[in-house]
Amino acid sequence: MSAEVLPTARGRAKAERRDALLSSAGRLFAARGFDGVSIEDLGASVGVSGPAVYRHFASKQAVLAALLVGVSEGLLAGGRAVVDAAADDASALAALVRFHVDFALRDPDVIRVQDRDLAALSPQDRESVRALQRRYVDLWVDVLHRLGPTTERAELRMRAQATFGLLNSTPHSARSVTASRTRALLEEMALAALGRP
Repeated sequence: MSAEVLPTARGRAKAERRDALLSSAGRLFAARGFDGVSIEDLGASVGVSGPAVYRHFASKQAVLAALLVGVSEGLLAGGRAVVDAAADDASALAALVRFHVDFALRDPDVIRVQDRDLAALSPQDRESVRALQRRYVDLWVDVLHRLGPTTERAELRMRAQATFGLLNSTPHSARSVTASRTRALLEEMALAALGRP
């Protein structure tokens, strides 16, 4: 029995350490930039040596890739789940807006890292992030197109991308307004930008 429990506990501890490293990496990269953070800094942030980081990631660039690819995968999967659970397209759009506002308010560090350090990824990882993001945008455009089928998809794409710009600016602008008011304002402005006030 204990032979079965130990690997499970070890695996759980390893997954928790990896998650802690990614969380710390988001904070450190946001504060100092990718080039301003060493492997030793990453290890120290979770109470391990720098070389111990290599048990979880092949390199500092692999940490950045796991962070940005992982967030992009999470946005796409979460967005799909939101749309699938909605009763109709108007509800789906409102839920997508809420979903993205939640992300922007919960993960401002990741948004900063994406804005500043995407170029530090390998070309392959950078393309993975961009491909996932295109699919996330397409999810929004599909809902918008069903709501307004006479509007060109190119215009709907522009609206969606402008809305992401608005919502993702939150790390830079939501400092002196209460969290509940920030959320309400962002949702209101996003729906207006999407042409659905």
